[in-house]
Amino acid sequence: MDLVIGPLDLSAHVDEALAIQAVAFGLGPDEVAVRRQIVLRHMTYPGARALGATADDTLVGFVYGMPNDRTHWWSTVVEPYLRALRNDHWLDDSFVITELHVHPAYQNRGLGRSLITTITDGAAEPRSILSAIDTDSPARALYRSLGYRDLARQVLFPSAPKPYAVMGAPLPLRRG
Repeated sequence: MDLVIGPLDLSAHVDEALAIQAVAFGLGPDEVAVRRQIVLRHMTYPGARALGATADDTLVGFVYGMPNDRTHWWSTVVEPYLRALRNDHWLDDSFVITELHVHPAYQNRGLGRSLITTITDGAAEPRSILSAIDTDSPARALYRSLGYRDLARQVLFPSAPKPYAVMGAPLPLRRG
């Protein structure tokens, strides 16, 4: 099976991408519909870009991100948590990983690592930030192995059932 990582027109493939996220996160149709609008809006932001991982021309993973902007919703939610720990400077001059998902059938093959390192290699910013569910998980272990460290924990997003951690890393990311 040929696994290929390359640029992804996420607006044109939003439903395929969200199907992966739905399987990975156990999302229902209502939540997918909300996320669809968010993704489409994000892809209009300056500097937003996406990569996809395909297996035999089928999308099996994706990542997207953009230069961070303190006026974006995500930044306004995490800023007080970061400020309390004197880490709010991470919101400036950072490339934010907005979403990174790999279909469970294709996990543990290095796709997540390749997606995130490839997208951040193209970033002009000197560092990257992201949020992940605040539990010990394979995703958090991956991020730590790449050089991300916790900047804030127990971050609560409206309507999210679990708390998140905000993590940051200098670029380029560590390679393994």
